[in-house]
Amino acid sequence: MPIARLRAFALSFLLLAALESAAWADGMIIIQPRPTDPPNWRAVPLAVNYHKVKVAVDNQVAVTSVDQEFRNPNNLQLEGLYMFPLPAGASVSNFSMWIDGVETPAELLEREKASQIYEDIVRRMRDPALLEYMGTKAFKLRIFPIPPLGTKRVRLEYTEVVTNDNGLCTYRYPLNTEKFSSAPLDLVTVQATIRSQVPIKNVFSPSHNVDVVKRDDRNAIASYEQSKVTPDKDFLLYYTLSEDDFGLSLLTFRKPGEDGYFLLLAAPKQEAKDAEVIHKDVVFVCDTSGSMVENGKMDQAKKALRFCVSSLNPGDRFNVISFATEARPFRDTLQEVADPNRAAALEFVDAMRARGGTAIHEALQSALALAPNDPNRPFCVVFLTDGNPTIGETRDDVILGGVAAKKVQNLRLFTFGVGYDLNAKLLDKLAELNHGARDYATPEENIEVKVSTFYDKVANPVLADVKLAFEGLETYDRYPKEIPDLFRGSQLVVYGRYKGDGHKAIHLTGKVNGKERRITYESNFTPTANAHDGIPRLWAISKIGYVLDEIRLHGENPELKTEVVSLAKQFGILTPYTSYLVLEDVTRRGPVPPGATPAPAADSAVRRAMEDRDARGEAEKGREGMASAGGASGVGASQAAKGMQNGRLGEDEEGGEFAGVLAGRKKDKAGRHGGKSEPALMKLLGEKTFYRDGEVWFDSAFKPGTATTQVKYLSDEYFKLLADRPELRRFFALAMRVVVVWEGTAYEVTE
Repeated sequence: MPIARLRAFALSFLLLAALESAAWADGMIIIQPRPTDPPNWRAVPLAVNYHKVKVAVDNQVAVTSVDQEFRNPNNLQLEGLYMFPLPAGASVSNFSMWIDGVETPAELLEREKASQIYEDIVRRMRDPALLEYMGTKAFKLRIFPIPPLGTKRVRLEYTEVVTNDNGLCTYRYPLNTEKFSSAPLDLVTVQATIRSQVPIKNVFSPSHNVDVVKRDDRNAIASYEQSKVTPDKDFLLYYTLSEDDFGLSLLTFRKPGEDGYFLLLAAPKQEAKDAEVIHKDVVFVCDTSGSMVENGKMDQAKKALRFCVSSLNPGDRFNVISFATEARPFRDTLQEVADPNRAAALEFVDAMRARGGTAIHEALQSALALAPNDPNRPFCVVFLTDGNPTIGETRDDVILGGVAAKKVQNLRLFTFGVGYDLNAKLLDKLAELNHGARDYATPEENIEVKVSTFYDKVANPVLADVKLAFEGLETYDRYPKEIPDLFRGSQLVVYGRYKGDGHKAIHLTGKVNGKERRITYESNFTPTANAHDGIPRLWAISKIGYVLDEIRLHGENPELKTEVVSLAKQFGILTPYTSYLVLEDVTRRGPVPPGATPAPAADSAVRRAMEDRDARGEAEKGREGMASAGGASGVGASQAAKGMQNGRLGEDEEGGEFAGVLAGRKKDKAGRHGGKSEPALMKLLGEKTFYRDGEVWFDSAFKPGTATTQVKYLSDEYFKLLADRPELRRFFALAMRVVVVWEGTAYEVTE
């Protein structure tokens, strides 16, 4: 069949599947044809107004409450079949749906019957999206009527036992809505409340950017919220239970015959005693130049400083320096934390006024001159500024060299930038080269809140000069390369690769008030581990974040650029630096079967996306940010690199801010990715990345010219293969035409 005709043929089926598709928010409503429907009329799929999930975990028993509302965008009354696939081992405790004012019960289907219904729907609608849910129990309920332009609300509750593997607990919620909803969801929220008799140490989500609040050692809350979004991956939450002062967890992923990936989590107990908190010396350095008067920045900065000074611990020593045209210290020496000294410092802060220039070099030199060079006490400088150096020494290299020349022992330099009119590269280098951290408050953010939150994280160090060692195991490409200090309420996250296997000892060492402390853990590195398939991509994101920072701060070289591009292609990580290179590689992938005439690149969806002005503009902005020292682009590049180092790509998009076009989404005027435009060009499934060329989705591991094992879509062999190899279901659920490499075999689904 000619390629053009084949594509048109496939597109007609895609359109048919879309028109008959379900609206889905882990529960779905499949529209059922009715005799009263107009001739040749097909319903627009239902959309989802909101999807709210509350999880209450009490000593590993999780009760999940789901509240979702569907919207009928059609002018006709509809009939639908509601189905909800249940997680393995879950039991339903409550289900509510009101039809014409009457609460209606649902039927619980065992997995064999549910799988048969799913298969029947896949065959009838020619839409493979339900394949991944085969093998699970499900609810079924007939819904009639669904009023024109009206809504239907569903509430249900189920209970399950959270798995615990040597103290590591895993909770998963099916949040894959992208394939089924006809429009982005207005609101998606997931809130997990965890209570445990055994102290909770680490709380971490590898799938979503969650906000974690630990009230004490036995209570924690993890929250996720987004608006105008189409979720495309399950919500996954890890938390660890341990009676130890420091809890450590290790997650690994490894394919047979390959080096493994690991994710290490370590956290001190939340309720550390005062004697277990390291005594420190702190100098707060605040910019009071004339620009700080704009938009109330000075008032917010003063409130933040009041919080920081008030949060000092007994045994700490401190000082405050304001700087504009010149630096002005509160006192000539470090002061003990005592009520009279604290009160006088707060009066000094209240008296600050914004005027003059920005003497950054003098301010830093004044702060470092206060250092006692005590090897047993960290010397911390918290440096806040909203501008470029304009008074005195203004050259970056001289300012950086002046800090290094002081040779301050145990220096931790924390930089905090306010707004965009500053030198982000200078601030980042100051933090990077002096064992600190950086953060920024953009113009729309509150400085008081940002600085207070920032300082609260570093106010109570419990382990300094931290080292991590794996006994009898070779590890490499570990990030971060230098382990930061551990603070009360904080969490250490380390990504890396490893060679070898077996039971190994992991040593975490550091200092507490000058005394050495060593914590040893035992963990098993198995030859094969496939439970945590998201770890390789998190490792790659983190590595790219550090490499991009190296390029941004110290200049580009071919080796670093090649490394970024290679990882981006393998793991589908689309950054401003690599997006086009990834796209160009996809256009060369070629259609299947091997040896067939490739489609012209100009006709492919990838090429069309490359020509999209919005996509090109976003990529150009990203490249500008890599080179910029300041401005919105420079600050944005710094924040993006920092987020990637922590395994995060962006605030609300899989693939980051610059992957919207590739994921088939456009930005609205508020800068959010909203309604769908072109179909997505990239999909992430576990450890695998798929790229679309025409109507075919290619596994990034597939090499052009490789022989494939072909299986006809919806044939008996197709379903037999999925029954024999259930791990292929989620990949085949991607589309009607897929090429996936699994355990050395390239499977090709054909029409």
